[in-house]
Amino acid sequence: METRQLECFVAVAEELSFTRAAQRLYAVQSTVSATIQALEGELGVRLFDRSTRRVELSPAGKVFLPEAKAALEAVDRAREVVADASAGLRGSLRIGTLTSVGDLDLPDLLGAFHRRYPLVDLHVSVSITGSTGLAEDLRQGRLDIALLGLPESDLAGLDTKLLGSAPFVVVLPDGHRLSDRRSLTLADLAGESFVDNPRGFGNRVALDRAFEALGAPRRVIVEVADLRAVPAYVAAGLGVAVVPDLRLLSGVRTIPLDEPGLAWPLTIATRGERPPGRAARLLLDLIDEGEFSLVIPART
Repeated sequence: METRQLECFVAVAEELSFTRAAQRLYAVQSTVSATIQALEGELGVRLFDRSTRRVELSPAGKVFLPEAKAALEAVDRAREVVADASAGLRGSLRIGTLTSVGDLDLPDLLGAFHRRYPLVDLHVSVSITGSTGLAEDLRQGRLDIALLGLPESDLAGLDTKLLGSAPFVVVLPDGHRLSDRRSLTLADLAGESFVDNPRGFGNRVALDRAFEALGAPRRVIVEVADLRAVPAYVAAGLGVAVVPDLRLLSGVRTIPLDEPGLAWPLTIATRGERPPGRAARLLLDLIDEGEFSLVIPART
């Protein structure tokens, strides 16, 4: 059994598509199909149930998947140890981040890491499904480390470190009936239309739950991934917004949200099932050295 066979199997199992798996592996589909067939022949079982419309893991494939991932991770660790001993830290580090991370200077942090460990290939991506998608990518081994904005209850299966938190603020259009208030509660905003991030973003998750707990589920009519786009939609009268105070909302007045215990956390996380790889550990060490502005300051 070869590592390439295992890589092909894991890619098809995660994508549930031979076409997408081939694209992910930079291979042609026929090669991926032949590799899976050879692996199935060697194991004497079918790993996938195939039809003209879908690909699904067979019962044997479901059992084999965690073992295949563990084997690939063991090979990666062995390569890391040998590379470290022979020519310094090598390998790759897959990092997931958010569209908005407040005062965290991620480019500066990763630049410092690259200067120290130039042989490590850095791959930085932003999830279109927000923190929820990043957390799942960590759990499935598609990322090594990620910045998340999820409530603690949504971090199961991950090892985390809280970097800071930000209070929520309310953004209102000019002339709104509540614009003269010094602070607001969620109850004050019940019945309003909202501008917010898409579902899956950590701040959206927290607010949806908070409104549901009040018995007042809210109506979000505009969803934008970048917080910096929020003011324009609010100013156009399309709704109000409740967002983390990340100092990104230029040109608008914000009103503090008075909801004790409700804040947006910025967390750095790794997969909880096993210790992070050496490159991820060294990035965490660099953060712990305190050379970078990682804590989100609250407004005074």
